Amino acid sequence: MPSVWSGAARVFDLFGVFDTYNDSPSDDLADARAIYSDWHIVGQELADVMMRVEREPTTAQPPTADAAYEASRD
Repeated sequence: MPSVWSGAARVFDLFGVFDTYNDSPSDDLADARAIYSDWHIVGQELADVMMRVEREPTTAQPPTADAAYEASRD
């Protein structure tokens, strides 16, 4: 996680010394690492959403077909 000092240092980093990229020995390995990273993030996002939905307050269930039929007969 970047700190205030590393952010300030980047302002004066005219030659891109602080920039790091996927430095892999082969293109195939770089692609595999990138795909893994992408799907890892997708999995994290999905897990976060599932937890959020699980914590939501439950609402009343919609009426069943039988209950709707009974209500229409009254």
